[in-house]
Amino acid sequence: MKYRRLGKTGWNVSEISLGTWQVGGGWGKPFDAQVASKILHGAFDKGVNFVDTADVYDAGLSEEAVGKAVRERSEKIYVATKCGRRIQPHTNEGYTPEILRKFVEDSLKNTGLERLDLIQLHCPPTPVYLRDEIFGLFEDLQREGKIAAMGVSVEKINEAMTAMKYDIVSTVQIIFNIFRQRPAEVFFKHAQVNDVGVIVRVPLASGLLTGRITPDTTFGKEDHRHFNREGAAFDKGETFSGVPLENAFPAIEKLKEVFGEDLAAFALKWVLMFKEVSTVIPGASKLDQVIRNLSAAELPELTIGQMELVEEVYNTYIRPEVHHLW
Repeated sequence: MKYRRLGKTGWNVSEISLGTWQVGGGWGKPFDAQVASKILHGAFDKGVNFVDTADVYDAGLSEEAVGKAVRERSEKIYVATKCGRRIQPHTNEGYTPEILRKFVEDSLKNTGLERLDLIQLHCPPTPVYLRDEIFGLFEDLQREGKIAAMGVSVEKINEAMTAMKYDIVSTVQIIFNIFRQRPAEVFFKHAQVNDVGVIVRVPLASGLLTGRITPDTTFGKEDHRHFNREGAAFDKGETFSGVPLENAFPAIEKLKEVFGEDLAAFALKWVLMFKEVSTVIPGASKLDQVIRNLSAAELPELTIGQMELVEEVYNTYIRPEVHHLW
């Protein structure tokens, strides 16, 4: 495993880490603590030292599984969680320092940790990023020793740019992948100037960039890939990176001509070609997916020709549909 510096936190974190939206359950599947433990410890055994969760993942069960696994290890594992999505309706007015403080304290209880390494606002409404009292709360929590660092998880680049104006913001979590390339244009440079760590989520576009989803693939009713394609429940960019499937499948076939049938490792390697990226957090619902994802760290750097091919595919099939949206 290779490690990269996570912005102003100064932490050296595994360049391929673990997201836990579907660890041991999620996406309509019942939670299985044993499966979650196997995935988490399997990742840690391979050198992963950064794990991302959230209080809404399986109603706190993901946080519990992460905290338990981390407490069972002797090495330092950085735990990042997120708060805010429990606010319903999910509006700017619902965000108050009091309720966010309670969420942080709930996450401490769920994980069983004395301090959260990283707490992130979980894709709040855009006006929240302009409110000094919200970011002031996390300064207070840091002084109290309840959190070590604070970051934001964003939908849009302009939200990230606004959040970085606050000194307390150490990291930005953002969607970036072969089908979602806009962050590399401006945001990455600003993150580097501000010494803000970049955490890349949805690197495989909800599984599209594994190459294993076909036009005949079906998803369960509780899977966001079934019900959120048009943003019925949350931002549609979280599902398949917002790309219409009729555009995605021909693009995937072009990528397979160069990278082969199993695209996942190459898609992750493409993300890691951008040195501004601190870590990428693919999810996994079983251990063999973790092993497959981590194999990307062992791949040689992509060639100029391969990078140009990816850019051509994006410009031809994907860019007109999504580039302007986020």
